[in-house]
Amino acid sequence: MMESSTVTTGATRTLARYAAAVRFEDLPSPVVNEARRAIVNWAGCAIGASGYPTVENAWRAMRPFAGAPQAALLGRQERTDILHAALVNGISSHVLDFDDTHPDIFLHPSGPVASALLALAEHRHASGREFLAAFVAGVEVECRVARAVLPAHYEVGWHVTGTAGVFGAAAACSRLLGLNEQRTVFALGLAATQSSGLREMFGSMAKSLHPGRAAQNGLASALLAEADFTSADTAIEGKRGFAHVLSTTVDIGQCTTGLGERYELLRNTYKPYACGLVIHPAIDACVRFRDKMGVTAADVDRIDLAVHPMVMELTAKAAPRTGLEGKFSVFHAAAAAIIDGDGGEVQFSDARVNDPAVVALRGRIRAVADAGIAVDAVRAVATLRDGTRHELSIEHCVGSVRQPMTDGHLHAKFRAQCEPVLGTERVAAALELLNKIDKLDDIGTCALACAAA
Repeated sequence: MMESSTVTTGATRTLARYAAAVRFEDLPSPVVNEARRAIVNWAGCAIGASGYPTVENAWRAMRPFAGAPQAALLGRQERTDILHAALVNGISSHVLDFDDTHPDIFLHPSGPVASALLALAEHRHASGREFLAAFVAGVEVECRVARAVLPAHYEVGWHVTGTAGVFGAAAACSRLLGLNEQRTVFALGLAATQSSGLREMFGSMAKSLHPGRAAQNGLASALLAEADFTSADTAIEGKRGFAHVLSTTVDIGQCTTGLGERYELLRNTYKPYACGLVIHPAIDACVRFRDKMGVTAADVDRIDLAVHPMVMELTAKAAPRTGLEGKFSVFHAAAAAIIDGDGGEVQFSDARVNDPAVVALRGRIRAVADAGIAVDAVRAVATLRDGTRHELSIEHCVGSVRQPMTDGHLHAKFRAQCEPVLGTERVAAALELLNKIDKLDDIGTCALACAAA
């Protein structure tokens, strides 16, 4: 193998050393359990969206150039080469904006990592334990890279799921391939030079391309590194490396602090609603107005929401035109929650966004940023036409770190997303395999169970 001319002990090498050394046997049981939960949630999101126009359009564009049938497309009958499987499954996992979220860094950890990893693991007949160890390594790497460049990286317009996710996919695939430290350094460097994803794409199909391309590019990085395709040893921390080029608030120490001891995966959260995490408190509040206080759309004179500043930065679209845009409108989400009592896939369809009753109500909803409100909290006031006022505060929304979704919630969510695609019997079989993924000798059985017959 060709050796790099410069050997450092910087962040890139430290992350590579960690990823190359992770073993399933060394992982704490809570981390293994959370990895299993994350995979269940990721697979459900990918299967549930597998027939949506975003996925159909992506596959129609890529299919003429697809290679050998090496890996499954979740929720679909087609099989394709591992690079295209990583791309399409990554796109599918993010279409509904129902995927997991790390609330400290606004990263969707599983999409880039699991989409790359499942394709490679199926092709290489890896075991469930090998898969989970690699998955944990990938999530830990991507989250730490993200921490090192926030907040300026996100504030200026980079979508961290794409930009940091590619590092996670590269690290995970390197681990599954059994790459040594130096080759993993190469893989992280190749990931760094392919990092991308712009927040300007939010509300369009291109947003889902970010985790898909991060998965595909991360997998390609590991495959290139396996073949001794070199990169810089200081790709993350170097003067002209990822961190300093793409951020003005750089803390490289975040890459390595507590690595292997403090697990970012234990901060992961799962969504009960099919939209950005920052809107969830507002949905919770409006569902309570409806279900607990009997508030109807006809009753409402106005609803006032005091929200975390990120809500207004990310979701202030006053007049969304499509379901995808509706996911970035706190006004639409609140109105749909009052009328329907939910914030699921139906509430963020094109039809619901343009429903006259929803449009009329969202015009009577006001939201203001308040720096004193936590990201998982909201203060809400419903003023009715007869002058009655209902007030409530949500301190921690459902799905947050402080009020997490239970295994029962995640399994119900999985069934609700997947049964319309796969049917009740296949969904039950897939969920059983996913829940015992660490016991599988060949992860391919799980991949096949999550594909259409």
